[in-house]
This record gives sequence, C-alpha cells and structure tokens, in this order.
Amino acid sequence: MAGAGEPIPVFRARGLTKTYRMGEVEVPALRGIDLDLWPGEFVVLLGASGSGKSTLLNILGGLDAPTSGEVICQGHPLTGAGEAALTRFRREHVGFVFQFYNLIPSLTARENVALVTEIASDPMRPEDALAMVGLQSRLDHFPSQLSGGEQQRVAIARAIAKRPAVMLCDEPTGALDSQTGITVLEALARTHRETGALTVIITHNAVIARMADRVIQLSDGRIAGEQRNESRAQPSELSW
Repeated sequence: MAGAGEPIPVFRARGLTKTYRMGEVEVPALRGIDLDLWPGEFVVLLGASGSGKSTLLNILGGLDAPTSGEVICQGHPLTGAGEAALTRFRREHVGFVFQFYNLIPSLTARENVALVTEIASDPMRPEDALAMVGLQSRLDHFPSQLSGGEQQRVAIARAIAKRPAVMLCDEPTGALDSQTGITVLEALARTHRETGALTVIITHNAVIARMADRVIQLSDGRIAGEQRNESRAQPSELSW
C-alpha cells in the first residue's frame, strides 16, 4: 500500500490478458501485462503491428475489457465497471487521439472542439485549446480546408480541451509524412508540457521513442522490455 504522500499510478494493470474469438479459433492479443503509468509521464508503447499495443490502449481507455486481469485508474477499478461508469470515465478523464482524425466534416475546427467542451465539467475554451496546437488562425476552417497535419492537431485540441488526466494516442502520426508528423509530435509535446497530463503514444516507429520519458516495448502480447531516456529528444530533432 502507498503511504501518506506517496504518489499512486494513474493506471495500474495486473495480469491483463485479452483473447479474441475468430470463429473456432482463439487469438491471444495480450498474454499477461503488468504495468504502472504515472502522473505527468510521457510514455511510448513501441511494437510491431499485432504486438498488442492498440488492445492495451483500448483497455486502459475503457473502450474494451480484458479477458482476465484488472486495471485500476487513480484508485478506481475499471475492470468490471458498467457501461455507464466507463462512459463517464472516458468523458471526464481521457483524451483520445487516433490515427485517423474523426472530425465532423460539416463543423469548423472550433465547432469540432466545442463538441467536447460542451459536455466537460471544467473545459478550456475551444479557442485556447486550438491556440495550444498552433491553430489560432484556423478556427473557422472546415476539415476539408485543412491539411492532414492540421486536422490531427484539431483532434489533439479536441482531446485536451476537457483537461483530461490522460492522453491516449494511437499511431497519431501513422497517416502523415515525416515532416507533418513531427509538427503533430510538437503539438503533443507542448500540450503535455502545459497540461501535465499522462501522455501515452503507441507507435511502431522507433524514432518517436526518443522523445519519451519511458519506452515500453511490446511483442506478441507481452512486455518485452522497458527503458528510460536520460534526456528526451525534441520532436524537431527527429526524422524518419
């Protein structure tokens, strides 16, 4: 048990497994994951396609449930929670950024962000969230008028606007070229620095791991290794 004044992890996962049934075949995606993620960390989950990264991220974010094991978020069990509790958890505590931007085409950048701020308890102004990712001059542009990198930065602004404790990012640069991807990583680094939210990026791109506090390698549904970076690279130092 943590003593008085000792930090508790944002996430504590123990014995996580996940098995998918494909007809008669069982496909194991996670094979016993033990993991602690701490407040303010910038973590990269690194692994090849099929290593279990997205499955793990979806379980941490309350989008999926493990086959066995448990996840505790800030002292509250997620495993076994009902759908209403998980919806509230996602709405109040987690910002999601996916590979594809999931913006509503008929809404401006400002309106896409406002969708989240209207249901959050202590949101930023949409304008402030968009300024944090360098889009203060693009508030009233529609997604079709924005580049891929700009659309991804709108998605980041939408995620941070509710002031989440956790940012979960699934291959946020996967659909972008290197130069545009670095611009998006700069936005994530800035929002992490200014909000202090635990930020977790999953990627197969080992270069991105250089900007993390901690790198956790997944392989075949297991944690294959972990390392801490002595110093974090700036996104502008990266190329791939």
